[in-house]
Amino acid sequence: MKPKVADEFVRLITIMDELREKCPWDRKQTVQSLRQMTIEETYELADAITEKDWKGIKEELGDLLLHIVFYAKIGDEQGQFTLQEVIQGIAEKLVARHPHIYGDVKVDNEEDVKKNWEKLKLKEGKPSVLSGVPKSLPATVKAMRLQEKARQVGFEWENKEQVWQKVEEETGELNEAIRGGRQDKIEEEFGDLIFSLINYARFLQVDAENALERTNKKFIRRFTQMEEQALNSGMDLQKMTLEEMDAIWNSIKQQGES
Repeated sequence: MKPKVADEFVRLITIMDELREKCPWDRKQTVQSLRQMTIEETYELADAITEKDWKGIKEELGDLLLHIVFYAKIGDEQGQFTLQEVIQGIAEKLVARHPHIYGDVKVDNEEDVKKNWEKLKLKEGKPSVLSGVPKSLPATVKAMRLQEKARQVGFEWENKEQVWQKVEEETGELNEAIRGGRQDKIEEEFGDLIFSLINYARFLQVDAENALERTNKKFIRRFTQMEEQALNSGMDLQKMTLEEMDAIWNSIKQQGES
C-alpha cells in the first residue's frame, strides 16, 4: 500500500482495538450479531451503486471495511484467524487464480480468464462449479450467478435468439399450468419463466437485479408523485377509480419521468 493508505489502515485498526476494549456496545458484538448489519450495509452499497451516488459508494465502502476489520478482530480474539491471515489469504488466492499474470498460462480474453478461474477452483477441491454460490443470496442474484457459473463449463445457449425461444416456451408452459389450476405447478412454471428471462438479460448484457431495482425505484417515484398530485387536487386515492389514477399516472409519464 502507499504510505498514506497504510497509515490510515493502521489508524482504523488502532481505533477498532480501542473501541473493542473501551466501548460497551462494540465489546458486546459477536460475528452473529454483526451478520445482519453487514447484510444491511451491503444492500446500502448496492443502492448507492444503482443511484450512481459516488459519495454514497465511498461512505458505504468505509462501513463495509469497518465490518471486515471488526470480524477479523473477533476472529483474532477467538484464536481463529488474524487480520494479517485474512489479507495474506486473499492475496495468495488472487495470485493462484491469475496464472496468466503470475505464471505462464496464456489467455485471449476475459472469458478465458473466467473459465480458467472455475477450473482452478475445481482443482482446489470444490465439489461443483456451482458450489461457490452462497445459499442465502437473493433469488435473482443467485440465478445470475448460477447461470454464469454453468457458462464457464460450456453449459450455455449459443445466442440470444435461442434464449428468447426458451422464454416463449416457458411462457406457454405457464399458461398451460394456469389453465390446469394447480397452484404449485403455476409457481414452478412462473419460476422457470423468471429464470429464463434472467438468462435472456445476461445475453443482453443487462444486470437483471439492477434492472428490476431501477424499475422498483421508478415505480416508487411515479406512485408518490401520483399521491402528491391527487392530494393537491383534493382527491383521495382510495376513493378514486382506476381510470382516474391511470390518467394521473400517464400524465406523470408524459412529463418526462423515466
